[in-house]
Amino acid sequence: MSTISLRMNEEEEKLIKEYAKANNVSLSELFRSSVLEQIENDIDLKLYHQALQEHHEDPNDISFDEMMKELDVNK
Repeated sequence: MSTISLRMNEEEEKLIKEYAKANNVSLSELFRSSVLEQIENDIDLKLYHQALQEHHEDPNDISFDEMMKELDVNK
């Protein structure tokens, strides 16, 4: 396992430590989950923009019922 260090001022450190304590998580877990969530959000946003661009290039919409039929999902 590796270690990553970062610099912050005393106010930021206090706020982060209080937040972690209030939510009953370690600082490591707080940073790990926050960073991973940010990465996931960024990936989701990029995929959304990609899908939106593809839709603008080919706005072929289908209804929910057509999609269910196409996916062969029984109701």
